[in-house]
Amino acid sequence: MLSKTFGSAVHGVSATIITIEVTVAQGLHFHLVGLPDSAIKESEQRVESSLKYFGYRMPRQKIVVNLAPADIRKEGSSYDLPIGLCVLQASEQISPERKLEEYVIMGELSLDGRLRPIKGVLPIAIEARKRGYKGFVLPAQNAPEAAIVNNLEVIGVETMMDAVEFFEGKKAIEPLVTDTRELFANTQNAYDADFAHVQGQENIKRAMEIAAAGGHNVIMIGPPGAGKTMLAKRLPTILPPLTLHEALETTKIHSVAGKLGSRATLIATRPFRSPHHTISDAALVGGGSFPQPGEISLSHNGVLFLDELPEFKRTALEVMRQPLEERKVSISRAKWAVEFPANFMLIASMNPCPCGYYNHPEKECVCGPGVVQRYLNKISGPLLDRIDLHVEVTPVSFDQMTANRPSESSASIRERVIRAREIQTGRFANQPGIYSNAMMPSQMVKDVCSIHEDGLALLKTAMDRLGLSARAYDRILKVSRTIADLAASERIETEHLAEAIQYRSLDRENWAG
Repeated sequence: MLSKTFGSAVHGVSATIITIEVTVAQGLHFHLVGLPDSAIKESEQRVESSLKYFGYRMPRQKIVVNLAPADIRKEGSSYDLPIGLCVLQASEQISPERKLEEYVIMGELSLDGRLRPIKGVLPIAIEARKRGYKGFVLPAQNAPEAAIVNNLEVIGVETMMDAVEFFEGKKAIEPLVTDTRELFANTQNAYDADFAHVQGQENIKRAMEIAAAGGHNVIMIGPPGAGKTMLAKRLPTILPPLTLHEALETTKIHSVAGKLGSRATLIATRPFRSPHHTISDAALVGGGSFPQPGEISLSHNGVLFLDELPEFKRTALEVMRQPLEERKVSISRAKWAVEFPANFMLIASMNPCPCGYYNHPEKECVCGPGVVQRYLNKISGPLLDRIDLHVEVTPVSFDQMTANRPSESSASIRERVIRAREIQTGRFANQPGIYSNAMMPSQMVKDVCSIHEDGLALLKTAMDRLGLSARAYDRILKVSRTIADLAASERIETEHLAEAIQYRSLDRENWAG
């Protein structure tokens, strides 16, 4: 007898429906075909143990399990539950009232028949709804994540027996329903940190506001303990709130990577990722034998913070150059390729020198001649070229730390950022793929960031006197356009240019001289 149901395989951040067919016929042995990996091949033992635990039997006949289409490689242990149910139906141990082929079924079995959570639930649920399946049967721990998708019956089961009784009509399991829009609205701005908790550092807060308003990348240079990490962690709190589409896209990536945790639902706040400097190239950008999203994709629509930038491996930093430009990561293998989105803001921090006290107002630097320059040279020019704002962070004085003056909250800063972003949305309405000033290509900068004669004279003087490099020119114009947007100014004024010029510390030829 033939039994059939459906599962799914996830490639990149998209799901493909997999047909699971089981026949029980005369003969011996258990045959699993359709390009399964080792974890799927081992499902025979998990399925057999689960069946016996609930009083069923594994037929001592020829069992053929086919995962179609056969030319797509399948991986993971989430096919246990559909295989087990199909074996029971094909061997006529159960007679389901509800048809197995009307549902997508996924779940990993324990030896006692309990279900373990699986990865990639959200893209599978989206694909199941798209294909018109009646419902999605999966482990109860993953049900809240799948319930983000409306118009699909999400049936969460704790054990294999729950699934059997559901299909036989012996047990009624209410589909889990989530009001996605209400959930999104309630958790949209649920951040733990706030700029109101930061004393002093007004110039750095201003730089962060400009970065958030224009989508600019930032590098902070300052001694240990100056507050670089604390300020970086608060940047997501002033970015514009995620749209529902962005939230779904972000949640899909974390679902595929298995980073949502148990009973997790929609990610409604902008992600903040802070990998350690010992991270490998593949873990940062994505990859592996079965490609998984890396840290830059996990920070999609959010912030990637690289603390102690010069300590990262040169190769790891260099592979980031293309994703920073294209806002996506393409990983190719011999027979297939996957693409992960990577539209993130890069925030980096570093000490000015190995000892950390170069240019410190109170402590003396002990680094020898040329050491500071060698330290800065660990960051390549092409990577630095993609960072718009260079901000010097100085330590907060005792008086500033102990002052009771109230600081501006993230909410009020965010309002200004949103207004500036709305101006940019109108400006780039007819430019697909460009959403902020930082994304402007060079040819567009000349049209959008035109400056008057006084501004040109100021920029020429600054480049001559401060020794700014040629790469600073476009960056200064982009940042000054953002500053003008924050001031709701149609044209770039001289004061906007003057402020933008001061954010190019590392481009000054005499900075580490």
